Amino acid sequence: MIKVVNSNIKDMVWVFAEQADGALAEVGLELLHKARTLADKMGSEVSAVLLGHEVEALIDPLFSHGADNVYLLDDQELKDFRSIPYANLVTKLVEEKRPRVVLFGATHIGRDIAPRVASHTRSGLTADCTELKIETLTLRKVEHPDLLLQIRPAFGGNIIATIISPDVEIQMATIREGVMEMGVADLSRKGRVIQVPVKLDPIEIAVKIIEKHQAASTVNLKAAPIIVAGGYGADTPEKFQLIKDLAKVLGADVAGSRAAVDAGLIEAERQVGQTGTTVRPKLYIAIGISGAIQHRAGMQESQKIIAINNDPEAPIFGVAHYGITGDLEVVIPQLIAAYKSQLH
Repeated sequence: MIKVVNSNIKDMVWVFAEQADGALAEVGLELLHKARTLADKMGSEVSAVLLGHEVEALIDPLFSHGADNVYLLDDQELKDFRSIPYANLVTKLVEEKRPRVVLFGATHIGRDIAPRVASHTRSGLTADCTELKIETLTLRKVEHPDLLLQIRPAFGGNIIATIISPDVEIQMATIREGVMEMGVADLSRKGRVIQVPVKLDPIEIAVKIIEKHQAASTVNLKAAPIIVAGGYGADTPEKFQLIKDLAKVLGADVAGSRAAVDAGLIEAERQVGQTGTTVRPKLYIAIGISGAIQHRAGMQESQKIIAINNDPEAPIFGVAHYGITGDLEVVIPQLIAAYKSQLH
């Protein structure tokens, strides 16, 4: 006989809708589209949790990207992010409503509050997931409906692990920006706004923000249509300059693997991979990149992938649409010359 657990739980998928200075983080919108898929599998609704001050203008975008409900916590004290008040308010809401799944972006803010909320609510939490699924599994003759399968690279990227939390009511995960594809917004969608009273103890807001200093990033690999990326195969500044030269000719953005960043060949904000940026350009050219799973996790959804490597057994060829086996110092100048010849 199979016993069913958690059958009395009202299924619901929540997304923490991160915002800063009145602008939604894209990862929250990406997660809403994924949450929509998960909720449809569970036959439930999707809710976004929005904290801030005077952020009503952000509600409609949340609906258009898949939310059925928006829990709105609006207060002057929430204008700027602070760990304790944000985490405590989300914790109280989770404890009261008992959602089945809660998703956070793996941003600085998401990585700050997700563990706090999971710890207080004694929920399962998996960090930096690359895929999420809903399945009903039978473990030791006990049926666990609507388990969140949290999929991520593990052991240094050598395996893909599927993590489940069958013994807890609430399951949580953080997901990096760009991992989940953002679907098309449906501007006709409407939903329900649920105003949540904000009550904060003075000790929760003891920390005050005196000044903010922010520098906007000049790199946006996620929006680049063409990316030329180099790895440790381009192990000298001279070789990496060839990669930059090819990118300039193609009008592409330059990126690199973690090995290239660690070697000082390119700045960290241009890293693609599990611990960098996830990209989906129209064309991704990987040069001197072996193709370890950590890097593939950040670029394998590109529309077209060209790999250039002197090792014919390099894993990168497993995801490439076109492969060139050869020395980059020979291949790149030929590519540049061939492209320039087409311009005349």
